[in-house]
Parts: sequence; C-alpha cells; structure tokens
Amino acid sequence: MSKEHSTPVDHNQRQQAIIQRIAEELGVRPPQVASAVGLLDEGATVPFIARYRKEVTGSLDDTQLRNLEQRLGYLREMEERRDAILASIEEQGKLTPELKSAILAADNKTRLEDLYLPYKKKRRTKGQMAIEAGLEPLADRLFDDPANSPEALAAEYVDADSAYGDVAAVLEGARAILAERWAEDPELVGRIRDWMQKGAWIESRVAEGKEQEGAKFRDYFEHREPLAKIPSHRFLALLRGRNEGVLRLKILPPDELENAEPAQIEAMVARHLGWSHQKRAADDWLADAIRFTGRIKILVRLDTELTSWIREQAEEEAIQVFAGNLRDLLLAAPAGEKAVLGLDPGLRTGSKIAVVDATGKLMDTATIYPHPPQKQWQKAIDVLRALVSKHDIALIAIGNGTASRETEKLVKELIGLKGMGRLQYLVVSEAGASVYSASETAAREFPDLDVSLRGAVSIARRVQDPLAELVKIEPKSIGVGQYQHDVSQVKLGRSLEAVVEDCVNAVGVDANTASAALLSRVSGLTPTLAENLVRHRDEHGPFRDRKGLKKVQRFGDKAFEQAAGFLRIRGAHPLDASSVHPEAYPVVERIREHTGVELASLIGDQASLRKLDPQRFTDERFGLPTVRDILQELEKPGRDPRPEFRTVQYREGVEKISDLEPGMKLEGSVTNVTNFGAFVDIGVHQDGLVHISQLADRFVKDPREVVKPGDIVQVRVMEVDVDRKRIGLSMRSDAEVPRPDAGNRPSQKAGKGNPRKGGKPRPQKEPEGALALALKAKLGK
Repeated sequence: MSKEHSTPVDHNQRQQAIIQRIAEELGVRPPQVASAVGLLDEGATVPFIARYRKEVTGSLDDTQLRNLEQRLGYLREMEERRDAILASIEEQGKLTPELKSAILAADNKTRLEDLYLPYKKKRRTKGQMAIEAGLEPLADRLFDDPANSPEALAAEYVDADSAYGDVAAVLEGARAILAERWAEDPELVGRIRDWMQKGAWIESRVAEGKEQEGAKFRDYFEHREPLAKIPSHRFLALLRGRNEGVLRLKILPPDELENAEPAQIEAMVARHLGWSHQKRAADDWLADAIRFTGRIKILVRLDTELTSWIREQAEEEAIQVFAGNLRDLLLAAPAGEKAVLGLDPGLRTGSKIAVVDATGKLMDTATIYPHPPQKQWQKAIDVLRALVSKHDIALIAIGNGTASRETEKLVKELIGLKGMGRLQYLVVSEAGASVYSASETAAREFPDLDVSLRGAVSIARRVQDPLAELVKIEPKSIGVGQYQHDVSQVKLGRSLEAVVEDCVNAVGVDANTASAALLSRVSGLTPTLAENLVRHRDEHGPFRDRKGLKKVQRFGDKAFEQAAGFLRIRGAHPLDASSVHPEAYPVVERIREHTGVELASLIGDQASLRKLDPQRFTDERFGLPTVRDILQELEKPGRDPRPEFRTVQYREGVEKISDLEPGMKLEGSVTNVTNFGAFVDIGVHQDGLVHISQLADRFVKDPREVVKPGDIVQVRVMEVDVDRKRIGLSMRSDAEVPRPDAGNRPSQKAGKGNPRKGGKPRPQKEPEGALALALKAKLGK
C-alpha cells in the first residue's frame, strides 16, 4: 500500500471522523466516544466501562457502549476496505483525483463497492470480449452520434473468422460494451437503487406442484407488498419458503405497478446519459441498449442486492428480538438456595429424576415409569415421596416436554399426601437441556452420570439460578428467538454472547461457588483463567478476600481490574461481597471516617447514607457518578436486580389442546416474544399466540413493552384449531371470542388489487386471525 494512503495524518483524521460520526448517531458528545474507544482499544470490556468508568465516558450505559462497539467495528472495517480499494485502483494506474475524492467521501460500504465496481477484477464478460475484438470504437461512435446507421457502421467490423461474423453479432457486442459501462456507473446505479428501495414491491408465488408439501406457507402462495414496509418476520418467512423450494420470490420495480410512469427505469438511464429518442438512425438501437441496461444488467443486480439489504435489516431485527428475550430469560427470578427435585418427563424410557441441594450439588438420581407402557403410578409416587423426605425437598421442577402435564398430575397427587403440603412445584422450559446433557461442560461436571439424567440436573438447577445454569448452554440453543436459524449465525452468536456477558456482570458472580462456565463470562476472565480460578479454589480452599484472586495463575493486574468488581467473596472484608470495586475502597473509607461509624454498621443503614452529600466524597479520580453508585451499593450491598420468584398454576382438567374451548380464562407463562406477539405456555403441550393486537387494551408498538419471557399472565382462549395445533389467545379485557364461521383474510389474488393485472395495488396486511399468525410464528421456532 502506498504511503499516500496510510500517513499518520490520514489515520488520525479518519479516526476523528469515525468518532464524530458515532457521536452523531448515538446523540452524544465526541469526547465521550473518544474516551470509550480508547478504553475499548486498551482491552476494557463493555460491562467494566459502563459500571466503573462513568466519569471517563460521561456515563454512557451498556446499550450505548454496545452500539458504539458495533459501529466502531463496522466503520474501521470500511476504512480498511477503502484503503484496499484505493491501492488496487492506483496499482492499475486509474486513480484520478476526482475518483479518489469520491472514494474518500463514501460514507457506506455499498457506495464504496459501487465506485470500485468498474475497476474490480471479474470474469471475462461479453463486453470485455467485444472490447478485445476492437468493437469499442463502434459503440462510442453510435452513442456519440446517433445519426450514424448501426448496420452500416457495424459492417465495417464484421470478421468472418471471429465470433463477430455478421452485423447482428457485432451490434450485440457493441451493446454489451455500453450496457456494462453504464451498469457500472456508480451515480446511475445509486439513483436507481434509491428509487427501488423506496418503491419496489416483493412478490411471492407458490412453486408449481408444491401446494400440498408447502401448506404451512400458503398465506404467501400469492402475496405482494411494498419491500420497504415488509415486517422482518414475514420477510424471513418468505426466504425460508424460497429456501425450502416452496415459494418463488421476485422484486418488482415501481414502474410495473399501476399509476407508475411507464418504463421509468429506462427514462432514468436515458436522463442520466443525456440521451433522448429523436428518431435518428441509431436511436432505436440505443433505446434497446438502454432498456437492456436497466431491465437486465441493473435490475438483476439490484434484485440480489435489495434482497440482501432487506434481509440484513430483518436479521438485525430478529437478532434484537432474540437478544432481548435471552436477556429476560437469563435475568428471570431465581428460586434461590433451596433443595430442588428436577423431573425430566418421559413415556417409554421413563421420567428422569435429579435431586440437587441448596448449593446446586447433585445428591441423588432415579428413574420412574408412571406412564404407559409401564404404568407404575403408585411406585413412582413412593419413589418421589422417599426422595422428598430424604433430602428435605422444597420445590419440584418439571420439564415442559413430552408427558409434562401427566407428570404434573403425579406431583399434584404427591403434594396431596399427608406431610407433603409445604411442597411446591412448577413447570419450567427444558429448552437446551438436551444440548447441555451431551455437552463437554456436562461431561466434565458429571463424567459418570447417564446423559439422560444430566438433563434433569439442568432442569433443577435452572430453577435455583437460571443465569448460572443457562450460561452453560450455547445461547442459540435456548430457543427464544424468531427465525433464529435463518439469520447470520456469526452476528447472532456475537450479539447473544454480549447479552450473556452483560447479564452475568449485572448480577455478579460468587467467586467461591460459581462454575467455570459462569466465571468465563465475567468481565476480564477468559475460559482458561476461569478454569485456573476453579482449580486454585479446589486446591487451596475458598477465597477469603478479593486480594486472593491475584494468587490465581495468570490472574494479572489487568484481569483483576476488569473482573474484581463483578466477583463476590463473602469473607473478611464486607465490601468484597458488594459491587464496589477495590480501587474505590478509599472512597468508602472517607465516607466511614466522615460518619464515624464502623463499616459493618454503616452498610445497610439507608437512613444515614441517604443524608450524605455525594459531592463531599469526590476527588480527581472518582466523580459524582461513582460516589452515587457506591452509596447506593452500601444501602443494599450485593443486591440482585432480578425479580421475585413465583410459579404459574395451570388449570385443572386442561391438559391437551382438545380440552380448550373459546372463552376459557387461563393462567400461563410467556415462553417467547416476537415482533408480532407473544407465545404463552398454558399447559397443553402447545404454546398459544397472543397477537400484538391482543396484548393490551391500548395500542402496542413493541410486544416487549408489555411482556417478556418468564412472565406469568392471564389469557383468554380466542381460537382453537386442534388439527393444526394452533391456539389464539388474548390478554385484552374487552376481548370478544370470534364467531365459529369467522375466517382469516385471504391473501391478495391476481386480478383485483393485482398490480400486474391492472387493479389498484395496496399493501398486504398481516392476516388478522390469531391462527394464521400462529402459523407464521411456528415457522420461526
């Protein structure tokens, strides 16, 4: 790369430009962004910066910092690409001052690639072959002076011994030269792209002979709507239908719709070229070349490009949905330190039992066979009763898979026995339990335990502490997203890992009890360092204070700085069990000296602490934000941000979908939230859908404003389709059960309302029946 493109001045200017752009996008000041970028470049984590460097960044929160980190990566990648493009064009000897200025001014990757396209190495095209055959002068003469006769001029270039042995072949080659040249014009392509983004439509039709096989996509067999307005979940559904060979998708330009200017794309190309049809000798030929450029060269390229553009937006939205749901699931209420019996229900192979004590240690296992074909009901109750009594069980956790409601009956009968009255139970999601069972983590934890029993352990522990247990499972396997398998797995994985990291550090981790899997998510700790910490703990006993962490192999000053505040140690120093960072202990000492109260007495004394003026304890290093955080932490040290634990009660006698009737009022647990509504487990082995329009009595823009995974809600059954296993639910107080003959809106058909048939085009609306919505949602599970 030439020095011209990599001087320190250029680098500094670009860095400042990146900082300025991110600041504008986030709505913050450039110095805040510059400080955050500096900390990130030094190896600081987002949780650490958000919690312990508020003075440096002007109190940027974790969401802002995550967005900043993402945009920083994108913009830096773009700068690397810009340098590579400049170097490539310069090596070709084609870098003019005007082109260089345009490349330096490009503000996104698409614009950069548009500018680079004419200089990009590519396969030999028809246009390149025609140039090599010497036809470029012919193309230029016909365009520069349309008064020339195409046939007469082309005759001069006929070569019987080449691929251009007649006039028609010569003119086709000349057309290819012009079409490729025009189709690579960045200004023209950019103008048409903008036109398409604003006005294009997407059309889906069923592939021939796929009507029965692709019945789940039948809402899209004849479907059309504006590309710019299509919801992310619907676009991903269309892509899935196409990938499964059921649907055919096509991007329709605006000029194929009613009331649009005829042949608008050709007019745009002609205006850009400064050409108009004046009935000159070459005008018909040029008009054909322009039509070919717009309809074939540019539109074919943009069809793929716009599909990718919309897909990226849809993926981003789907990833945000998954991330939000995962955050809610990880921060779900923990049952706390109580002995739990985990039950993984099953039929033929039996129901697996695992008992864990209050610390999560596995104490006992068993297998019972209460259901067909063995039907050992009473024996199963006897086994459960013995285990409950032996281990003083407080809570039974039942996985929500096969036979969960039948197993729930068994547990209810157990609770009804004498002496079992204080026992509680709940049905929990077992998503990811099987993944954990076969994982390397589970094998290390329980090398001698049968794989099927490991799932029961996971079910029990996730009730005690969802966060501590779920971090052992790959986030993508937890299954709380929409169309999660249809999005970029790299982007999804990166986003979900960030969510896990933020959640773990928001809650804090007990350094003396946490698993290596949980510790590895702590700010500053790598998997290797987490393993070293556990090994040190096992060999030398529990840590007595945070200083002891530095004795762990490879636990250096940087790791200590990043991790110490998030690691809790109940030991000699009371602050070690709090979120106060050791570097800020001198601030607490000043507060203690000012109050004249011993630290142990000061902690938790809300009345005294709230009378203090935070400004009194600031210094050059620790400003108001940190001092206020410290005072809040002293009021409630080690406070858990998660909600209080409670359980859902399913309705007696409603155990399968055929038991449901429209109008029933039930209690259920939210299992997943999407852009179009929420799924609720009401205890019938099939989640029901509460469409976004049925979530509340008011207008709801985002379902997450109303519900989140794990919430216990009251719902009314609106529609039931036993054959297709679809359940429509409502949370509205004024919900009216639809008449039995009320159907869903049909999709827009060819003819009336079909832009191709001359009818008035109108955007497709989401089918309003809850069952139709459930179909779409099911595709994303």
